Amino acid sequence: MKRISLSQLTTLRWDLNQDLEAAVERGIGGVGLWRPKVEDCGVEETVELLQSSGLKASSLSWAGGFTGSDGRRFADAVDDAIDAVRLASQLGAETLVILPGGRNNHIRRHLHKTICKALIEINSVALSHDVRLAIEPFHPGCGDEWSFIHDVRSTLDVLSSVLSSNVGLVLDTYHLGLDENVLAGLSEIIPCLQLVQLGDSRHCPLGEMNRCLLGDGRLPIPAILETLTAGGYDRWIEIEVLGQDVEALTYGTVIDRSLSYLGRFRELVATSSPDSIREKS
Repeated sequence: MKRISLSQLTTLRWDLNQDLEAAVERGIGGVGLWRPKVEDCGVEETVELLQSSGLKASSLSWAGGFTGSDGRRFADAVDDAIDAVRLASQLGAETLVILPGGRNNHIRRHLHKTICKALIEINSVALSHDVRLAIEPFHPGCGDEWSFIHDVRSTLDVLSSVLSSNVGLVLDTYHLGLDENVLAGLSEIIPCLQLVQLGDSRHCPLGEMNRCLLGDGRLPIPAILETLTAGGYDRWIEIEVLGQDVEALTYGTVIDRSLSYLGRFRELVATSSPDSIREKS
């Protein structure tokens, strides 16, 4: 695993310039972009800043809401996702993160048909723009309104209906790491993984997302990293740490502590520069 990226959700109050400066200073290879920050900066300016920094866009978050749970019509949500695909292509982002939307009182069969219909339509554009689509399952305790898909099995059911290797899933350890079945079957789903996001937690997600510093929680992150490496996973790994447990810390401290933790697994998560992850106490 040669590519570590900083999710802009980790540094929510920073602007794009600050995110890129922090990543460059620490030898991080990429940035997981958040659409509101890109809009604040402007697309052309974002592209120029990425090019001048030498950083890559590991992903763009997010598109979705196909179930109407956020008040949008299906067609409007699909059009927005197609716009997001084009934006991701402009930014050079490899992956567009998909949050399907909440259940919104629909039956499960209808939900399955809805997400599949949306993905097939969006993927026809994504393929021509060299952008991958990745569904992110959310733990039901802290994101029911964002995604009716809560586990790997439900995601794989959708992927089996869409039938495109360009559509995969996001493994966010915060949402999925406490599921023993995920670790047990992780090696089998590596071919479907488009993106890995690292977050830790001291307890099962409930209410607002509350990720603690990597290594301070209960999640088996070392075992996950080792399994990913053994299975040949070679795509981006994003640091995504936010919530009440870390809000008293500066963003620089959160980033440095995260890199220090990952430095223990240097052979697993080394960036393209041999000395790019600096271990700090």
